[in-house]
Amino acid sequence: MLKKLTILSLTILFSIIALIFVPIIYDYFTKRSYGSEPLEVDVQEDTREIATFAGGCFWCMEKPFESIEGVNEAVVGYIGGETENPSYEDVSAGKTGHVEAVQILYDPNLVSYEDLLQVLWRQIDPTDEEGQFVDRGEQYTSGIFYHDEEQQEIAEESKKQLAESGRFDEDIVTPVKSATTFYKAEEYHQDFYLENSVRYEFYRSNSGRDEFIDEFWGEERDYEITPPGDGEVVFWREYEKETEDELKARLSDIQYKVTQEDDTEEAYNNQYWDNDEEGIYVDIVSQEPLFSSVHQYESGTGWPSFTEPIIQENIVEIDAWGFLTETKEVRSQYGDSHLGHVFTDGPEPTGLRYCLNSAALDFIPKENMEAEGYGEFLYLFEG
Repeated sequence: MLKKLTILSLTILFSIIALIFVPIIYDYFTKRSYGSEPLEVDVQEDTREIATFAGGCFWCMEKPFESIEGVNEAVVGYIGGETENPSYEDVSAGKTGHVEAVQILYDPNLVSYEDLLQVLWRQIDPTDEEGQFVDRGEQYTSGIFYHDEEQQEIAEESKKQLAESGRFDEDIVTPVKSATTFYKAEEYHQDFYLENSVRYEFYRSNSGRDEFIDEFWGEERDYEITPPGDGEVVFWREYEKETEDELKARLSDIQYKVTQEDDTEEAYNNQYWDNDEEGIYVDIVSQEPLFSSVHQYESGTGWPSFTEPIIQENIVEIDAWGFLTETKEVRSQYGDSHLGHVFTDGPEPTGLRYCLNSAALDFIPKENMEAEGYGEFLYLFEG
């Protein structure tokens, strides 16, 4: 009897140790720096544009832009050097000629390049040519990296206006340069303010950045953005979360369980797992556009599967642990609906498999997209 209890106790002990240390060991080998990769963003086939800025430690440059309506994604990385695939250790040591930067993918119908520049000026010390705040060295200097002549003209004019405003006594030294290869930083640096919020807040509060911003911008530190043109915002961006009773009344039982209680529907017994009609999939709750039939494929799992989303902004990926394995839950941005999970066993070109629940989706056929307010996505079916 004693022997059985000892074996049981050891089994429980090793299970607890495994649950604690396997994630730590996994993080050590997967999140340490082995170098960066060039970030390739194709915006030729849609209306999104790219902006690239440097402002010292890139941890502090991601959050201000990702919180802007119309910014799909802000990626931290390195730009301006000659070394290929630089690592964080080499860049931070000043060995590569790169600066830490953030590359922003945004919708110009919702936020202008001029507005992004105004946000940038309110995050940096544009008079410091030797670093930013507590971080010193060329790798932490500020910069604007334009992607076309229009951005160059806008950036130079914005810099001129700031200099003439008299806000700063010293010269504005932030350079305006042509963008070169942007290398996406290691994954553990992405969304650092979310994934490591305590460490981020400690660093930021001790960096001197916020004190500087308060001193020189005061009540103007939070720049108010007005959408370009007529200022209209698409309907799904204005969705407001409904109450539990309202959602229960509007959704079916399985739709509610999946989207609100993180349930999973039965494989091969759901609406869209074998759908072959052209169109897009939207969140059943908020109606925000998520995925397209163009990126849908037969994964053999019994659930609708996709290689990539239509708009990355509308997809929230949350790290989660299954039994000794790391997975990512997928939720919608505006509806906060549980959609499914994403795996790294998908086909090219992304290698990803977004495995979703049909109950979390509503399908909009191609021929109905214009009438239902999704005409901007018809480009997906051209060619």
